[in-house]
Amino acid sequence: MSANLKSAATIAPPRQKDLNILFAISEADPLVKIGGLGDVGGALPLALSRIPPEQLGGVHLNIRLILPYHTPLKNNLLKTQWITNVKVPTAGSPVKAQVYQTSLGDLPVYLIDGAPVSDLSSVYGDDPVKMAEKFTFFSLASLRFIRKLKWPVDVLHAHDWHAALFPYGIETLFKVHPVFKNTLKIISIHNLPYLGEKSAKVLQHYLLPPSTDENLPDWARLLPFPLGLQASDRIIAVSPTYAREILTPEFGSGLEGFLKTRADQITGILNGIDTSRWNPSTDDSIARRFSVESIADRRYNRAALLAEFDLAEDPNIPLLTIIGRLDYQKGVDLALEALQQIATQPWQLIILGTGNSDLEKVCRDLQAKYPQKVRAVIRFDAALSRRLYAGADMLLMPSRYEPCGLAQMIAMRYGCIPIGRATGGLKDTIQDASSAVGTGFLFKEASAASLLAALNIAFQRFKDKATWLEMQKRGMKQDFSWEKSSYEYAKIYLNKGVGGR
Repeated sequence: MSANLKSAATIAPPRQKDLNILFAISEADPLVKIGGLGDVGGALPLALSRIPPEQLGGVHLNIRLILPYHTPLKNNLLKTQWITNVKVPTAGSPVKAQVYQTSLGDLPVYLIDGAPVSDLSSVYGDDPVKMAEKFTFFSLASLRFIRKLKWPVDVLHAHDWHAALFPYGIETLFKVHPVFKNTLKIISIHNLPYLGEKSAKVLQHYLLPPSTDENLPDWARLLPFPLGLQASDRIIAVSPTYAREILTPEFGSGLEGFLKTRADQITGILNGIDTSRWNPSTDDSIARRFSVESIADRRYNRAALLAEFDLAEDPNIPLLTIIGRLDYQKGVDLALEALQQIATQPWQLIILGTGNSDLEKVCRDLQAKYPQKVRAVIRFDAALSRRLYAGADMLLMPSRYEPCGLAQMIAMRYGCIPIGRATGGLKDTIQDASSAVGTGFLFKEASAASLLAALNIAFQRFKDKATWLEMQKRGMKQDFSWEKSSYEYAKIYLNKGVGGR
């Protein structure tokens, strides 16, 4: 063992009641972030580490993360330290991996590098075979490194298909090794349809056997996500509603039959948001800071936003926004279709995001068709997203499916009323305006007609400024913090969650 490896093993001296938790994930903000997975990877481990041991029966959560050393990470000039090398066996010659270390706050982060990782210039890619090789190599190299580190893993928490071979690798290759023999294997489902396609030959090359679980469909027995689900002791979906939805043909991606056999081991826990980062009372990116108590100041953000985009300022015209990935999953096409059906009504729309090229074109065309109403900003712009949350009246989220969703939580925190389809995390976080505790508007069907009905209700409610203000205040008071969600994860780590181990 190298001196560097030995020092890495003693970063945090073990306490008497330490619970060693390995977080295996492909993104962790601010190290690397492509989407919502990065928010989770950056915030959840830190929130867990802050739970006082006295709240967990004296147990201290000793958390470390492990990620691929993505090429963009290297380009960010991240401060790292080389730890050791490991070799990953294959059907041909072994593939060499280099292990580096950095940190996320006070938490150690291990980065796995090697040819299959560095061959991709981006975090993800368009070639499914190269993606499969990158994340298969990452998973197996990580397990061999942890084995070499001799750090007993009490809890492995893998996320999505990119890390699904961690639990399967333990189950098939390292089950009896002292480091892993008592490991509670947990996998989180953030987006089930992404299973790790075209991986069969790659898995065979890396000497991973197909699943023998008769409950898995034949086509799924050499795909990373199904293998990880099969090998895990517990499965966590990122919202209670999504945990139920994945047991149905509509949302189960062909695995609903298998998942039903594991229903007792499936739990739904809402993701959270970092309420210190998403806080309108301290946000430097917006024109005027405000809080629930000073919500009247929000109007300055609205006025500044309209001026920025050269749109007419009228408090009686609802200002809508779409923020995020322009994708059919997000129902962007439904929103654009619905709004064109009421083009003669007073409304304004600012779109921010990138994604499907056809939808990007439709957004640009809509601006050209309705220059007095629509602005389309086809780019990623974090600062602008904050100004939109702080200034728009309504956020449109007509998703066909939405495992959790963070935008609606952020919107409510900033006094922007969400209009979302009653699916996944949207259903769990938005209280429909028909109730006395309403914080937004929900609709049932994934159709322009269903969204249009919700829009008409929202537009009518918008005319009643006093009622609208109370709805904004209720939304701003909602607790979507990671502190709340992290404790639910901790209970599962301690083997006290629903269903047990």
